Amino acid sequence: MAIRNYRPITPGTRTRVASDFSEVTGRGRERGLVIAKHRRKGRNNRGVITCRHRGGGHKRLYRIVDFRRDKHGVAAKVAAIHYDPHRNARLALLFYADGEKRYILAPAGIEIGQQVVSGPESPIETGNALPLHAIPLGSNVHNVELYAGRGGQMVRTAGASAQVMAKEGDYVALKLPSTEVRLVRRECYATIGEVGNSEVRNTSLGKAGRKRWLGRRPEVRGSVMNPCDHPHGGGEGRAPIGRSGPVTPWGKPALGLKTRKRNKPSNRFVLRKRRRTSKRSRGGRDS
Repeated sequence: MAIRNYRPITPGTRTRVASDFSEVTGRGRERGLVIAKHRRKGRNNRGVITCRHRGGGHKRLYRIVDFRRDKHGVAAKVAAIHYDPHRNARLALLFYADGEKRYILAPAGIEIGQQVVSGPESPIETGNALPLHAIPLGSNVHNVELYAGRGGQMVRTAGASAQVMAKEGDYVALKLPSTEVRLVRRECYATIGEVGNSEVRNTSLGKAGRKRWLGRRPEVRGSVMNPCDHPHGGGEGRAPIGRSGPVTPWGKPALGLKTRKRNKPSNRFVLRKRRRTSKRSRGGRDS
């Protein structure tokens, strides 16, 4: 893909940087692979807001993506590259030899007309899905399963890839994009290559309205609220938060506190923890 800059003819286009969608070939969607999906708007089954700053946005149809890649041994041809409003990666539309159509995450470098296949005997080529024990060391993979047969759950965002580091017994060591090194069962499937559309990290929305189109409502800093609304609120002028560290609106420590359980059962599969970068160092705002 490539990114597009705009002439500053309006305040919203002055800093806008967007994708030019040159890699998207299918103008539309495959009708049999989309469903209507209720948008929760940050609310639970009782209608109570449990995730703030969600709601509104453009209407969407959910694309059914094949994360399992369970049609082993059946070759498929890449028919088109489609846009997906629910993720920053693109989708590749596959036409299988038996007539079935499916969406998969489009790997970087995949081309129209290319043949892809899944299964233990598949060749080591971009877009093919194999069990981890059949993938050579040093290979980049994405759409990695955590549990065999459940479908890919890790490494699915645009530009992401994991590296096969070692194989020992029933497990394969993967270096994830977060720099964490983790053991995964050898029979779990993964797709060769990295996810496409890596240039999405260089885009900029340019104005608040585009954020609203994506279903995100405004955020307000706690330090500008009243004391009854946020622990950071109150005071005269630009007063400090008055605490040893930033907290959430409900008084829980925020921005850097580790929330992973100490005795979580999957801790034994983590060989090296991820490198943490606090929101303060990344210029994050208070809650």
